[in-house]
Amino acid sequence: MKHVGAISGGKDSVCMATLLKEIHPEIDFIWICTPTGNEPPAWWAHMRRLRDIIGPITPIMFPGGLDALIKKYNALPNWRQRWCTRVLKIEPFAAWLMQNAPARFYVGLRADEEEREGGDYKSVPNVEMVFPLREHGLDLDRVLKHNAERNIVIPRRTDCRLCFFQRLIEWWELWKYDPEGYAEGERYEEITGHTFRSPGRDTWPAALKDLRREFESGRVPRDTRDPISNMQCRVCRQ
Repeated sequence: MKHVGAISGGKDSVCMATLLKEIHPEIDFIWICTPTGNEPPAWWAHMRRLRDIIGPITPIMFPGGLDALIKKYNALPNWRQRWCTRVLKIEPFAAWLMQNAPARFYVGLRADEEEREGGDYKSVPNVEMVFPLREHGLDLDRVLKHNAERNIVIPRRTDCRLCFFQRLIEWWELWKYDPEGYAEGERYEEITGHTFRSPGRDTWPAALKDLRREFESGRVPRDTRDPISNMQCRVCRQ
């Protein structure tokens, strides 16, 4: 029986992994992550630090990542066509689970998230889903305390740097602090003829090149983020 834990890098999965490592040192856990290839550098650095704590983390990645899918479909993922999560994360990991069953799969859902089921992998045969944070009664406050006591700092972004779900302030931060990543987004929009941001979503331009001009003029969006939600993988927030 394999013991498998999925690590997004967000506060909950990190708490789960370090908790399991501490209370079950006798178990040889297999830690898995599913990168898209579009994560910010801070995420990769975070995962390397986490690896030093819990042991090796095996990446399962769709060949070519997000870049390959955008070019294949000649389209950008959006709120109507969220194929990025399904193709880049769910399907590759489900296939890996099927090949490695029987397995016990550990999921980082908290005790105060009763409405969430983590059901994307329930159909995989011979895989038992386990929820350690719920079993140990860890809610949001206890998760934050657990990580803080171990000096674990979750980066601001643990998702794709070109995620269409992100807020204006996050596009501004990408332009400000990761100009190469922002330029990559502009190139994707030019290649596909589509935009990551939905037209008419707000009073700001939809196209990244037009948005950049606004930023260059000194215009800065208002920061409306919840600091707690920012520590969670964006995929897990949906």
